[in-house]
Amino acid sequence: MTSSTTDPLTIARRVIGLEAQALGDLAASLDDSFSKAADLILAAKGRVIVSGMGKSGHIARKMAATFASTGTPAQFVHPAEASHGDLGMMLQGDVVLVLSNSGETPELADIVAHTRRFDIPLIGIASRSGSTLLRAADVALVLPPAAEACGTGVVPTTSTTMMLALGDALAVALMERRAFTPEHFRVFHPGGKLGARLTKVRDLMHTDLPLIAADRPMSEALLAISRYGFGVVGVTGPEGALLGIITDGDLRRHMDGLLSLTVAQVMTPHPRTVAPDALAEVALAIMNERKITCLFVKDAPEAGLPALGILHIHDLLRAGVV
Repeated sequence: MTSSTTDPLTIARRVIGLEAQALGDLAASLDDSFSKAADLILAAKGRVIVSGMGKSGHIARKMAATFASTGTPAQFVHPAEASHGDLGMMLQGDVVLVLSNSGETPELADIVAHTRRFDIPLIGIASRSGSTLLRAADVALVLPPAAEACGTGVVPTTSTTMMLALGDALAVALMERRAFTPEHFRVFHPGGKLGARLTKVRDLMHTDLPLIAADRPMSEALLAISRYGFGVVGVTGPEGALLGIITDGDLRRHMDGLLSLTVAQVMTPHPRTVAPDALAEVALAIMNERKITCLFVKDAPEAGLPALGILHIHDLLRAGVV
């Protein structure tokens, strides 16, 4: 029988509680040094070079990736590789961000010395304010005292969680200072589900449109529906405004004497449309709500405006939005 001290659920709650408390202490401990670090990075003409050894190195890699994807050019440099030529990746105009819980990691010595030799700004993150790293740094970010969640004090757990959160806080602060938008994010994330969700309607819509004038006979509308392959045709007024839409449902409702009718007599007026700058995900939500497979694209839903494009649910499927 598992005792309460070795029960996995009890251990998990203890670990998460300790790390959550440490994050609260970290938030409370932040001071002007954090703002100075953000200002230093914002003023840099080059990149943020992020480095760390061991578990701190894994956090440093994640930091660099988060910076790079949110508008702050960044690159991870491994300390061991730095000592064998990769110091050349650190140039004047860059900012170097180094992580070390103890602040005494020997493998980081060459990186720290390189920044001092070439006057490259150095931001240090460590848990000891008097450590070699933080004494050398231009800006020192000190982690508050916190026990590692492993219970033995030897496995980096709480300390790396605080480093990770501090990196996220920096990235978001920089992102908001740069007025980084979802559109910028999409540019850096063109692939995968995330990129698909941030795709705009204008990126997927067709501009060769199935349109027909309201006064034309239904025989011409049927030809237009067949020729374009969207299963619908848009109905236009004298000035090209989108007045309505004809779908398979409209055809079924007017089956008797269909060919004797005009387009205006069969159409559904005031069709639901979507704006070209709307996210593709918004278009998908409209299609699901209305149980339709096509949407015409207009600058605004008001009457009197022409259609700019058409979007089919297959376009959303191909883009990975669905």
